[in-house]
Amino acid sequence: MKEAPKTQNVYRSTVLVMGGSGVIGRALCLKFASAQWTVGVHYHRNKKQAFEIFSHFKNQGEKSSIFHADARDPQQIKEIIDHFHKQWGRLDALIWAVGYTSNALTIRISQEQWDDQIQANLTGLFYCLRAVGPIFQEQGFGSVLVISSLASMTGGPGQTAYAATKAGSLGLIRSVAQEWGQANIRINAVFPGWHKSPLSGDAFPSPDDSQDHTLGRTPNLEETANLIYHLATARDISGQIFNLDNRLW
Repeated sequence: MKEAPKTQNVYRSTVLVMGGSGVIGRALCLKFASAQWTVGVHYHRNKKQAFEIFSHFKNQGEKSSIFHADARDPQQIKEIIDHFHKQWGRLDALIWAVGYTSNALTIRISQEQWDDQIQANLTGLFYCLRAVGPIFQEQGFGSVLVISSLASMTGGPGQTAYAATKAGSLGLIRSVAQEWGQANIRINAVFPGWHKSPLSGDAFPSPDDSQDHTLGRTPNLEETANLIYHLATARDISGQIFNLDNRLW
């Protein structure tokens, strides 16, 4: 097993957050950093947000790296994962927080919209797993945490492509969990619930429109990040899917 750079004679665990410039991705970057992990922040289009996070780490003296890549490009994905691994000597966890959607009814969705979401949300995850698998297998350990969506189970009007990609990711992680389990590699998925973001847009429910939530409210972002951190670091959990809000389905 390769050793990570030392900090005061203690090995720092490392995590690469794909989609680290998003709302949930940012919360996860900050959570892992607060737990003294070395954090890799990936972004595609949200350069400003990614560098804001990176600046925060730099100001706080945290160890971090920033990476740009289009999740639809397998070569770019492999390059940033290999670069991160080479830079820090190990990769303990990969978080997949990449998500893209467009609202279009099935008979009106364009071929371009369909293909773009399949490539970004599902095929991009496959590219990541294919790139990180050999690293984890050589180390003899590793963890993947996939940010999925309750839409994968319930669907929704205008969400055909998005729901299909998120449902596909669940089949993917369950299969990979069985393939990689004997190598001590864990992979799980979560439904993070509603969080105010560009992805949720105008669909984000108001406090008066949360009847489908048993507690009448959407989840707290910081608490969601804490739960995801726990699941990503839990040593005996793999192949599981967790709903992190209070909706029933």
